[in-house]
Amino acid sequence: MARYYTYDHPFTLESGVTLPSVTIAYDTYGQMNADRSNVVWVCHALTANSDVADWWPHTVEQGKFLDPERYFTVCANFLGSHYGTTGPLSINPTTGEPWYGDFPKVTVRDMVRCHMLLAEHLGIEHAALLIGSSIGGFQCLEWSVMQPDFARRAAFIATTPRTKPWASAFNESQRMAIECDPTFGQRSAEAGLDGMAVARSIALISYRGGKAYDKTQEDADPDEASFDRRVLSYQRYQGEKLRRRFNAYSYYRLSQAVDSHNLGRGRGRTEDVLAQIRARTLVVAISSDILFPPSDHDIMVRNIPDVEYHIIDSDFGHDGFLVEHEKLNDIITKFMNRQ
Repeated sequence: MARYYTYDHPFTLESGVTLPSVTIAYDTYGQMNADRSNVVWVCHALTANSDVADWWPHTVEQGKFLDPERYFTVCANFLGSHYGTTGPLSINPTTGEPWYGDFPKVTVRDMVRCHMLLAEHLGIEHAALLIGSSIGGFQCLEWSVMQPDFARRAAFIATTPRTKPWASAFNESQRMAIECDPTFGQRSAEAGLDGMAVARSIALISYRGGKAYDKTQEDADPDEASFDRRVLSYQRYQGEKLRRRFNAYSYYRLSQAVDSHNLGRGRGRTEDVLAQIRARTLVVAISSDILFPPSDHDIMVRNIPDVEYHIIDSDFGHDGFLVEHEKLNDIITKFMNRQ
């Protein structure tokens, strides 16, 4: 069950826009020990929430790397999301109405600063492990630079220190789909949902890639010519599933946050910034990931001082960090137990 912390003070974003206050939704699992040395902080991916057990299968379980008998796990819903933290459907105290499309652009650094506020509120000065995949990895990278002594260990999974044009092209195509929905721009929580469903079908192509689609969506009789392919209903189902649970204004702003990600922005060469990371680091890539391919991870492996690198062999593309939970659990558990 999510809990909420409200930072009842002005919060200025990187853009210069000031939010009058910020509410942060978060979940915890397990118990913090006496010396507060067993904290694991999970940073979630794009449309996930703070309930890690809900979206990351077989992780918050006995014997797994988020074992609640061993660790005190925290996950905060990030700024701009649809799941409890301040975002487009939150009330703008200045107007007394939801922000909707007026909600300002946010960056990954803005998200991390909110995490820092929550950590301070919870009395957490250090984490045994800071872990995230995809945009969750963006947050972990930023946090490892913004507060180099916060995490003793860090795990960056299926991620990158800078969003490249290839990934941004998918995001812009998704935003174009949302903009084609004639309701987008209306001051309503229902605005843009049809467009967002199309956007999600575009995103799934980048998350899975050809190998995964050909492996899981083949027709019962591939030799039979048909206009009613199995994959067609899959694309529509995935779009409709997100339509039922998310908000188009949040989705639009979060895609822009992904595009803004650049660890070196305002800091110098990315290589030099990565060299500042003090945490013992685990980098994990997925062999078939076309969104953030293994080549995107090379710069981290070459420049982070204390780093261990693994490639998970999987046909499930970027979504491999969700599907290949057994392989990932084995890698992370060994990483955490290694002295």
